Amino acid sequence: MRKISTIIACLIVFSLVLAACGGKNNSSNNASPAASPSASTPADSASDPSPSSDEPPAVDLTQVKATISIYYPTPDQVEKRALEDDKIKRFNEVYPNVEVVKSDWQYNPNEIGIKMGANEAPTLFNTYATEGKFLAEKGWAADITDLFNSYDKKDQLNPILLDQFNIGGKIFGIPQQGYVVGTVVNTKMLKDKGVEVPALDWTWDDVLKTASAVADPKKGIAGIAPMGKGNEAGWNWTNFLFEAGGEIQTVADGKVTAAFNSEAGLKALQFYSKLKEANVIPADWALGWGDAVGAFAQGRTAMVIAGPDGPVDQGLNQGGMKPEDIVVYPMPASASGGKHTGVLGGDFLVVNPNATKEEQQLAFQYAVFDYFSDKGLASTEESIKQRKTENKYFVPPVIQYFKQDSEYGAKVKAVYDKYDNVYQYSNELMALLDGKPEAQFNTQDYYAAMTNVIQEVFSKKGVDLKAQLDAAAKTVQEKFYNNIKVE
Repeated sequence: MRKISTIIACLIVFSLVLAACGGKNNSSNNASPAASPSASTPADSASDPSPSSDEPPAVDLTQVKATISIYYPTPDQVEKRALEDDKIKRFNEVYPNVEVVKSDWQYNPNEIGIKMGANEAPTLFNTYATEGKFLAEKGWAADITDLFNSYDKKDQLNPILLDQFNIGGKIFGIPQQGYVVGTVVNTKMLKDKGVEVPALDWTWDDVLKTASAVADPKKGIAGIAPMGKGNEAGWNWTNFLFEAGGEIQTVADGKVTAAFNSEAGLKALQFYSKLKEANVIPADWALGWGDAVGAFAQGRTAMVIAGPDGPVDQGLNQGGMKPEDIVVYPMPASASGGKHTGVLGGDFLVVNPNATKEEQQLAFQYAVFDYFSDKGLASTEESIKQRKTENKYFVPPVIQYFKQDSEYGAKVKAVYDKYDNVYQYSNELMALLDGKPEAQFNTQDYYAAMTNVIQEVFSKKGVDLKAQLDAAAKTVQEKFYNNIKVE
């Protein structure tokens, strides 16, 4: 995904990790490293530093009776559930004293406060990149800095993702995988209509031209399906804001100020208006993530904007497409020679601050249990083989938790290269990607405000675009940003 900005150029060679900042964690100050088997080499003892003479002896976690509840993939993610079941089995071989409970709760920013207040949140739960600061400041994510610092593989984790949960020098999350938003294109639809397939180094004009040529409204075929429902709509549009050189917010002199109602923001919204006027988006444009990706998999749109692995997986394994039919593009540059900037996001695991010290340690051990391990690699390979027997494809994340140029990254690539049912991203794509992190404060609230604006643009003619942007910025500023004091 990019001519990776300086940071990402050095780091993105596929990676991932953690970050964030603190709140009233009832055990954050005593989450000391455990003298337990290492997650990456389960049979070996941990590499914890020897305690000083005035410190209590480290607890042997293999002897602690405990129950931890962990994030478990949704029912539709059959392969991921199989991998998690295998992981639980192997974890219990090392920690037979620990009962691992599968939680069916999926992170929701509107539910996390209730879950924490009722003490019903899992010991280890999933979240996404925008939530680090929010969870830390609310005291809903444990400060795992000590656990992280004692982890002997911490320097091999992807710094790009790690930074998103590193708040004030403290760590509040464990990375799983990441992405830079791109545009996934069904090139077979283009070729079948005699439409020229654009170069990867494309522009907004190329998107509009291609979408116009392939769209067939009478048959319900869209050229591109930007999301128009839920916070996903604001998330999709933000990529165009970034490509135009805009920012969501500025932070200065202890204040947070809305910045998306800028000339860049207006330019990005004008492009959305052009897509609507050209009749290249679905007639039923109120699509959430699942709707838009589903439309792509079903051949009802030639292009969709998302973290690439989701649409690719659905297109191949549910839509019956072939790898040569699907090309992952970076986000288009606003003009020739511009950056292909996409939102940098990811999936993280957070430890519940209400858990006991030992439960937090065990949750951390579970989270990193397969990281950098041969057994974890073997489990991945078995999943690839199983998919092959089912005539399905294995689609890895664009950004892994590890550095792609690391020794372990080379091992993973070697496994992928052995199988023809592994979808691999092109080197040209990776060179063009330019990832930009989401806003530091109230990102979901900003997305919601912009979703209202996008729905106005898609549903009405003659909308005053600047007035809509200004009104949204005013709402976000007065309702959220004015309440923030930055130290």
